Amino acid sequence: MKHADILDFNPDFERALAFFQAQGNYAVSPLREVQGPDGYCILAKDETDRMGLGAFKALGAPYAVARLLGEAWFAKTGETLTPARFKDADVRLLAETQTFVCASAGNHGLGVAAGARDVGARSRIHLAKTVPENFAERLRALGAEVVRSGEVYDESVAAAISDAARTGATLLADGTWSGYTEIPKWVMEGYCVIAEEMRASFEVSGRWPTHVYLQAGVGGLAAAMAHMIRLNWTVQPDLIVVEPEAAACLKASHDAGKATRSDGPDSNMGRLDCKEPSIVAWQVLERCQVTYQTLSEEDGAAAAEAVTKLGITTTPSGAAGFGALCAQVPESSTGKDFLPLVIISEGPA
Repeated sequence: MKHADILDFNPDFERALAFFQAQGNYAVSPLREVQGPDGYCILAKDETDRMGLGAFKALGAPYAVARLLGEAWFAKTGETLTPARFKDADVRLLAETQTFVCASAGNHGLGVAAGARDVGARSRIHLAKTVPENFAERLRALGAEVVRSGEVYDESVAAAISDAARTGATLLADGTWSGYTEIPKWVMEGYCVIAEEMRASFEVSGRWPTHVYLQAGVGGLAAAMAHMIRLNWTVQPDLIVVEPEAAACLKASHDAGKATRSDGPDSNMGRLDCKEPSIVAWQVLERCQVTYQTLSEEDGAAAAEAVTKLGITTTPSGAAGFGALCAQVPESSTGKDFLPLVIISEGPA
């Protein structure tokens, strides 16, 4: 397989949407209207109550877990699992033999833990010392084994990779790197549901956003959204990828013309504090005509406070797109048709 094929991203988003529509706890997340600092309207896709996990990540890892279990079942029996079959005793007996391992700065681990719990499998989540203990407690409540590994996120990633190699567990990361690209694409495939929900709403209302702000850590959400928007949205907006100044690995990659680390201090936008880009996500973003914007720690904190006052309780990570919009309002905002869209990606930590 050519390297270009490995980096390609052609998600089966209809399969992902059908999978979630079959889940009892699935509902389309709200698309709210809030007021910007200068009085203009902002569309806010509110992911703060998504499927009981309180973050968009509920659409990623649980879907990938189901696909991985489906592959294991097909290899054993030749049967393609339907969503309803995941509840059956014979399938759950196989699931009990499966362990999913990842590193997490918070929300991805919750998705892996919830996905494993839902099918009857096990999970083990590696957290760096910088991840708050309340995230660890939430993971344990979902049945996950929590391992503290390393001082920073990169070290917990290395620990998870080593764990999977040593124990035979399945590594379920949300980032991609050379030699590891396929499973995270399924995580991204799940995120495509967000873009499809909004497309369906805009097709009915006829009110399409002019600018879309996409916060990014390793880049999975931003790339999935950008791909879907460029693929099938009737009206094409400007796409702005937002990263912390302390962890702008995608912008650094764009500037360098190749996947590039961006080292810096710890960011209070903890779920976006990723120094190494997903090579698949970066490749997708480079073909989607995006621009990049960085956000200071102060502006990130102020954005979380402002969005919370508007009635959507969130964090600096969750409000990063809103913060970028407020910090640098496009010149086109003076026009009557200016309608920016932000994603409030998570609820309170």
